[in-house]
Amino acid sequence: MDMFSSLEQEKIDSALSEFVKLITPISLMSLDSKAHFINEARARLHEISPFNSEPVDFVRWVKNPLVHANDYNPNSVAPPEMELLRLSISSDGYTQPIVAMPADNTYEVIDGFHRHRVGKECADIQSRVHGYLPLVEIKSTRREKSDRMAATIRHNRARGKHKVEAMSDIVIELKRRNWVDEKIAKELGMEPDEVLRLCQVSGLAEIFSDRDFSQAWEVEGHVTEHDFIEVTEDEEFYPEELVSKKVVNTLERVFHTYDKWECYKAGFYNTTVKGKTKAELHEEYRQLLTDENEFRTALAYVITEWPNSCEHYLGNEAMNRIAWLGQASACFSRGVPSDFRGGWQLLTEEEQNKANLIALEYLNRWLVSQGKPEVTLEDGLANGRQSEIY
Repeated sequence: MDMFSSLEQEKIDSALSEFVKLITPISLMSLDSKAHFINEARARLHEISPFNSEPVDFVRWVKNPLVHANDYNPNSVAPPEMELLRLSISSDGYTQPIVAMPADNTYEVIDGFHRHRVGKECADIQSRVHGYLPLVEIKSTRREKSDRMAATIRHNRARGKHKVEAMSDIVIELKRRNWVDEKIAKELGMEPDEVLRLCQVSGLAEIFSDRDFSQAWEVEGHVTEHDFIEVTEDEEFYPEELVSKKVVNTLERVFHTYDKWECYKAGFYNTTVKGKTKAELHEEYRQLLTDENEFRTALAYVITEWPNSCEHYLGNEAMNRIAWLGQASACFSRGVPSDFRGGWQLLTEEEQNKANLIALEYLNRWLVSQGKPEVTLEDGLANGRQSEIY
């Protein structure tokens, strides 16, 4: 069946005939002039295209010195994978354009950093594409830095490639740009808990300002304006008792960056465990907390062998330290990440109370070893004043 009527087909044939006549002289132009003409012609076609709302409708060729990397890319490609990408482009050609944004007569890469590198650094490919790179421009409505960062993450996550620490940096940056957790989760295609975990990786207090209060074995909470007091550079202006309260619970704390946390290295913030379902991990968590000998052994290990994590977390009087000890023990003993702390809900009230008291005992052992006074269960749970200043 013919796609067009005979009249429509005649119009198409006539237009194509005229088009061929117009572009014939292009063959006599220099390479750079050809590239410029092709870009301009495609731009005109893009204007009348029924698909002009899609960036891929207009792929332009840009000289590679005009294309530069962004300063926040969370993607990491190992040398073997980089070589595979080079081989792919060498064998199959560029099948995907680089996503970029115009910036002062240059282009900043939004997605395709490694495709951009291959086109610049691999002599055979650079020669084949005449020192140019294929680009599509991100939508003009998505050019604010926060939107560009979100677009980069979406592209990377769609391929399953990103570095946790770099992702954490971007989430922090978005929060500094006044994006609330809900917007970050929506724009980056994350679950709310994943946003929280990426915030936790950083160890920065400011990024937790919009979290809700939570109790029991949930290491969550809320920092309010009552936790802070305005202080000028000249502390002598304030009574000593006010200066000592500049920020809740931080003056005597020891902070460590995430890369020093033993719990992080042990998988505390992992979101999956190979070969195990969510229900199985919840059950593992329950089993640990009801096996007193195993639980005590794990707690003893954590408070002695995870010094940086303990200083960072157990030194925080404004968080649920009892909960953290339970989760850290499950991570060490059973390989259960904190994401599966829902196993706590499988315990009876009596079992929960017993687990709390055991964890309190080891919290106090750690506090005494640090020359600090013991605390009550209420203090360990941070009831009524819990925050997320990690």
